[in-house]
Amino acid sequence: MRVRFAPSPTGALHVGGARTALYNWLLARHDGGTLVLRIEDTDRERSTAENVEQILDALRWLELDYDEGPISQVSRSDRHQEVLAQLLDGGHAYHCTAAKAEVDAFKAQHGADRGFRGEAEETGAVRLRVPDDGATVVHDLIRGDTTFQHAHLDDPVIARADGSVLYNFAVAVDDLDAHVTHVVRGEDHLSNTPKQLLVLEALGAQPPIYAHLPLLHGLDGKKLSKRHGAASVQDFREEGYLPEALRNYMALLGWGSADDETIISTEDLVKQFSIERVSRNPAQFDHKKLRWLNGRYVRELSVDELTERLERFTGRSGLRDAVEISREKMQTLADFWPLAGFIFDGPADDPAAREKWLDADGRAALREVRGRLVTLEDFSPIAVQEALEDVVDKLAVKPKAVYQPIRVALAGRAISPGIFETLVVLGREESLRRIDAALGA
Repeated sequence: MRVRFAPSPTGALHVGGARTALYNWLLARHDGGTLVLRIEDTDRERSTAENVEQILDALRWLELDYDEGPISQVSRSDRHQEVLAQLLDGGHAYHCTAAKAEVDAFKAQHGADRGFRGEAEETGAVRLRVPDDGATVVHDLIRGDTTFQHAHLDDPVIARADGSVLYNFAVAVDDLDAHVTHVVRGEDHLSNTPKQLLVLEALGAQPPIYAHLPLLHGLDGKKLSKRHGAASVQDFREEGYLPEALRNYMALLGWGSADDETIISTEDLVKQFSIERVSRNPAQFDHKKLRWLNGRYVRELSVDELTERLERFTGRSGLRDAVEISREKMQTLADFWPLAGFIFDGPADDPAAREKWLDADGRAALREVRGRLVTLEDFSPIAVQEALEDVVDKLAVKPKAVYQPIRVALAGRAISPGIFETLVVLGREESLRRIDAALGA
């Protein structure tokens, strides 16, 4: 098996393209095949080096390696010209100067469902000859057969008048030369497939097997876009998602394991993946479900591994103790600093939290807490917990009437990691300093 991922470098790699890359990668790794990376950079204005690097960066972060490439489509221009000349010499293609007005006039004369047929000329764009009779059938592993009657197809332009080739011609030649056996791509390419098949037929070549993936939709049923939230791979990285969690989630967008599992390791995805089990229906991208899944992956990491990732993510060091007490409340790496950053940067300033929890009763509870912490010999989580539970009992209040004032004094807000663990990580001296500051405010 030889598959290819062939993005156009006209912007960031969005999640739909990333899923296509993942499915091709899974197929190649499952079958012991080869994954070719081709950069379809014929749009010279938008295909910048920066955009190419965005794609490569996204694939590196997703840990989707490839076996051949990256191959620039533009670098194969000489080969494209060679094949173009072959088709012209063989009578499979012809020069034609017909513009839109002539095409419209032809269809007005022959009917809207009649594909345009031009006359061979000395100059002009190059069109591929489409037979008048018969049909081209796209055999698709996901969608089944789709038939395109030749009578309805225009003779497609495969090269401009200046000789530069168009997408559908270049793709067909590139797939042929790379010995691609399976083309797995989005269903938005389905209408391109008969044109590519006609090029391959004119060359007397065996076509690859096609599989067109369903599009991704938001929960509103509309095509997934930036308005639904994070859209590019880099967006997800910046929002603190783990690559292994995103791989897991993307794999389930249109495909499911036989056991209907949700959490599937990449190793198991490679073992289980089959393109025949991909649904033809659009898949819904649910950011909340991804967050939940990512949280599961976060909590399965060891403290040391999670600390290493968070230190890379935040650019800060010495985070291990704070990570250990925060991990149960995190769903993404980006959750860590809002949750535990106060340990390093000092309390936040949340007036609403102060007003609610540092009133007269809250300050009275804080003074009781301070008295117990000062005299506590063992400043461990268990000892701190027992001391604070004694305060709760003494004041005959609910635990939050004691714990929330402490939390606001330490963190400046009403949310933090576990209060006993937070006191220990901050240490007795710093904890007392923050409590004194809150009492003096």
